[in-house]
Amino acid sequence: MRNFKLLGILCFLFIGGTLMAQNGSTMVGGAEMYPSKNIVENASKSNDHTTLVAAVKAAGLVETLQSEGPFTVFAPTNAAFEKLPAGTVESLLKPENKEQLQAVLTYHVIAGNFGAKDVVAAIEEGDGKATFETVQGGKLYAMMEDGKVKLKDTSGNVATVTKADVKQSNGVIHVIDTVVLPGK
Repeated sequence: MRNFKLLGILCFLFIGGTLMAQNGSTMVGGAEMYPSKNIVENASKSNDHTTLVAAVKAAGLVETLQSEGPFTVFAPTNAAFEKLPAGTVESLLKPENKEQLQAVLTYHVIAGNFGAKDVVAAIEEGDGKATFETVQGGKLYAMMEDGKVKLKDTSGNVATVTKADVKQSNGVIHVIDTVVLPGK
């Protein structure tokens, strides 16, 4: 069992493709993510997360994600947002849809600092499936498939963690390839 746990953690980290610089930073979206900076400061530099950052600003969540935390953020890339039906992002960014946008974004956040080893351990302890309660209040499910951590929302959408353990001063970011959505 111990070897399986170690293998799971190594697969999660390797497949996550985390590239560490000598100063302890990680590269995401062509920019260095510094562990001394908060979630918003780092995400704002990533070329792969411009849609997410615009959504966080439109939802009025900048101050929250700059606070002490800690937070675990499953951060969808621009390509993940592009997978949504045409017009979805534009609609969510409208001021009249602020509450819905907040619900979608906070569904990607878990209170606490859950690194790769914590997520894998929770999956193993749950016999292959872990359940996390999001800041939005909904459930998000994690499992391992082909050596990769997958997240499943209550609607059946599945995201893959593509980069794990991007450390922040107020938590950790795991980059995902699909937007997960809260149930209705």
